[in-house]
Amino acid sequence: MVTIDVLVADDSPLMQRIITKLLESEPGIRVVGTADDGRQAIECVGRLSPDVVVMDIDMPNLDGLAALRHIMQQRPTPVVMVSGIADASAALRALELGAIDFVAKPSGPISIDLYEVRDELIAKVKLASLVSPVPIEAGSMRAPLPLECQPPRGHMSLVAIAASTGGPQTLGHILRQLPSGLPAAILVVQHMPAVFTATFAERLDRHSSVTVREAGDGDTIRSGVVYIAPGGVHMTVVKDGRGPALRMEETPPVNAVRPSADVLMSSVALVAGRSSIGVVLTGMGNDGSDGLAQIKHAGGATIAQDEESSIIFGMPGSAISQGVVDRVLPLIEIPAALVDAVRQCADEVNPQ
Repeated sequence: MVTIDVLVADDSPLMQRIITKLLESEPGIRVVGTADDGRQAIECVGRLSPDVVVMDIDMPNLDGLAALRHIMQQRPTPVVMVSGIADASAALRALELGAIDFVAKPSGPISIDLYEVRDELIAKVKLASLVSPVPIEAGSMRAPLPLECQPPRGHMSLVAIAASTGGPQTLGHILRQLPSGLPAAILVVQHMPAVFTATFAERLDRHSSVTVREAGDGDTIRSGVVYIAPGGVHMTVVKDGRGPALRMEETPPVNAVRPSADVLMSSVALVAGRSSIGVVLTGMGNDGSDGLAQIKHAGGATIAQDEESSIIFGMPGSAISQGVVDRVLPLIEIPAALVDAVRQCADEVNPQ
């Protein structure tokens, strides 16, 4: 059996002991060291070379976010953040900086209720141990791409994007480069807890030229807007008297997730047909593969992130293996490919 070596970084000695006990209750996981703050965490990563770091956000001297940034720049190592759920913005910032995942501490007595998240913590540490962290290129901060065309009046493509592990930083890279006048609405399924999706949308909106918002039931879909699916419900597209609109449905999970990209993409293919575009980004599992197949069958365009730039190649790899992907691209090329796909949709629907 392969042993996963873990470093635990938390300023509370009690938390260090509890997390260590939880992790080592699972065969194959070994805690090789503990750190009291971010500075010690950085030193221990260099000295111990752990397979995974489990790290708190709120620590003295150097907090978990600063330590994470340094680790990802100097010695990329899979990191799972563990902290209170109150500050969703800090948790999302950790994911943007390259943390593999996040586990929220329960709100009740720590010594009792932390055991409630044992299985989640162990599962995420195991997943993290399989990951080779991929730094986002310096190009992620580039200015938005030029539109380079006057969109035909009334035309709107529907772009459906699926992402999971590694998605927050990947989506940030893509949306920062999309031009505000793009004649498309972008619908995003990012697998994350419901308490995070509104804050996630707000953070993306602050750093993008396009408008980003958490989707709501009954929203009329507008060109140039990015809609983030709320956690815990499926997001679908329907037609009403004003045009395409969004519906939120509490139907059973698909692919063990809700929202599911397959559910969204299937509805996009039905409503938009040849003006639909599907994109599957980094993530565990196979969500999005069947949805891309529906978009491709409807005459739309399909894109998947390549293995080298993916944190986890599960979702894009599954779609590629099913033969439903038109273009397999590194992350840095996906924004321009999206703009090109939208432009081609407009040209086909409104030939000159």
